[in-house]
Amino acid sequence: MTKPRFRTLAAALALVAAGGATLAIAASPADTIAARQANFKKMGGAMKVIKDGLAGGADKTKMAGAAKTIAAMARAQGPLFPKGTGPGAGVKTDALPAIWAQRVTFDGHAKKLIAEADKLVGVAGSGNTAAVAAQFKAVGGVCGACHKQFRADD
Repeated sequence: MTKPRFRTLAAALALVAAGGATLAIAASPADTIAARQANFKKMGGAMKVIKDGLAGGADKTKMAGAAKTIAAMARAQGPLFPKGTGPGAGVKTDALPAIWAQRVTFDGHAKKLIAEADKLVGVAGSGNTAAVAAQFKAVGGVCGACHKQFRADD
């Protein structure tokens, strides 16, 4: 990545951290797509932390931190899907055109993810492994439902 592009991406990510919605207007489609892909990677990494914790030796502190990351990334994702950032943007993305054609449904999935992620935050540090596992499964179910409808399979 060249330095000017890095600066643009860094500015886009700063906008996400500062409020997200501004990013949809200010960043290029490539920067917006890169930011949402980075968020999804962070979310996936956090899901792995919780999955690994549930598989053995659950560390409450790590799982609570991972749950907070999932909730934060869930909130940040909605504004990172403005019109013009789909497959036609000329940048590799797994986002299907259905996101923009069925925006109300897509936004509904996003709201469900936020709600379920918040519940995960509530139980992640509790030490109640069964409750964490159940809520982790609920979060994964919301992710899977959205992916099935709005994400291209690689």
